[in-house]
Amino acid sequence: MKKVAIVAVGITKFNKSEKPLESLMLSSIRPIFENTRNLEQDDIDVLLTSTNANRNYLANIISELSGIKPRISHSVESLCNSGTNSLVSAYAYVSSGLADVALVVGADKSDNPGLVLNWDMSRGEYRHPIFWSSMFTSAHMRKYGTTLEDLAYVSVKNHRNALDNPHAYFEKPFSLDDVMRSKNLTENLRLLDCSMPCDGAASVLVCSEEKAKKFTDMPIWISGIGQKTISASFTKNNDLASMESTKSAVGDAYRMSNKTACDIDVVELHDAFSICEIIELEDMGFCRNGHGSKLVRDLHDTNNKKVNPRGGLIGAGHPLGATGIAQVVEIHQQLSGKAGKRQVDGAQTGLVHNMSAGSTSSTVLVLEV
Repeated sequence: MKKVAIVAVGITKFNKSEKPLESLMLSSIRPIFENTRNLEQDDIDVLLTSTNANRNYLANIISELSGIKPRISHSVESLCNSGTNSLVSAYAYVSSGLADVALVVGADKSDNPGLVLNWDMSRGEYRHPIFWSSMFTSAHMRKYGTTLEDLAYVSVKNHRNALDNPHAYFEKPFSLDDVMRSKNLTENLRLLDCSMPCDGAASVLVCSEEKAKKFTDMPIWISGIGQKTISASFTKNNDLASMESTKSAVGDAYRMSNKTACDIDVVELHDAFSICEIIELEDMGFCRNGHGSKLVRDLHDTNNKKVNPRGGLIGAGHPLGATGIAQVVEIHQQLSGKAGKRQVDGAQTGLVHNMSAGSTSSTVLVLEV
């Protein structure tokens, strides 16, 4: 199996605008061609699009608009982890030898149809993600004594980190008091505990080891992949104080890369809601069960940017089809030493965790220099 590298990335500002989806995608592709040496449209064997929007033939449309005639083009849709799943598809094409160079681009608008599932509505389940988040929060509170203040520290930390991210949706800090006093959506979920749907796009260029030398002197390697789907309904989780698919996916990624949590220098976690980051830190081995909130406070108090340095989904925004790719863009920049004020010193190995719909599906990637 061939080694696979990420050699270039592109990303747009996350905001709310009138810009159509196709234009967002092209805006994230453009810097890849402008900033990558020797790259021409004819080099692209595969073009994959990641989105939850109902756009027929989108990958082919983006191919035409960008002047690319790939051998393979199609879209990938898997709600919030569409982005990393599309990257795994690109990895499979390149590592198997079916292609040498793949371009992956993800985007969504703030009103994309993935926010509320017809599947849930048709079965009489909760109609909005805030409700599964509230149930996970209640379960963790009962089991480990997690408090509303513990949750607020996730939001404060990630909004602060987002201030150093020029592409982030939020451009202002929020104090602990701001978060605690923000609008109550449920008995244990406030507005500032939530990620914000928005417009945005991100792209990555992946290729084989042989081709990587043509495009860059600093490839970032995909060394570990883990994926797990347990259901379409979040109530299938056996324990709502934990995320079953995340534990399975990260275990596979650690084994494939021959790494453990102790080897990870910088992490992008899927903090769709504050409780998610706390649970994920525990499930991925960064701390003991019940100690996720303490780790978050320690990171906040020491201004340590190891976890969600770009602001996570809470600070940077959450355009569903772009989110996982934007997480990969951040880790690529961190490992390349190009993250600016967000830079984690000496980062050599990074991890991306991207999930969907109450952790019914999770994807984990390990990247390294």
